[in-house]
Amino acid sequence: MDKAAVKQAWLHRGFGCGIWTDPPGQRWDDYVHEVDELLMLIDGEIEVRFSGKTLRPAIGEEVFIPANTPHTVINVGAVTNHWFYGYRMK
Repeated sequence: MDKAAVKQAWLHRGFGCGIWTDPPGQRWDDYVHEVDELLMLIDGEIEVRFSGKTLRPAIGEEVFIPANTPHTVINVGAVTNHWFYGYRMK
């Protein structure tokens, strides 16, 4: 995966771009942001829950989380994972 290309594409769409690292079993429960968020799995496994949906995106699959939407992100794999995250810039 070309990390620089993802960052550039997101910036072009008005989103920041960082990389998050989570150990196996890490949970981020019921987070809410005032702006839209993008997530994209780089490696490992992840589960994303929001709006009554449970997603298990493939590596490189983008997930859009609308502003003000409670969401949970869980590393459901057996190894440390990494994922892009970005918030819409105001």
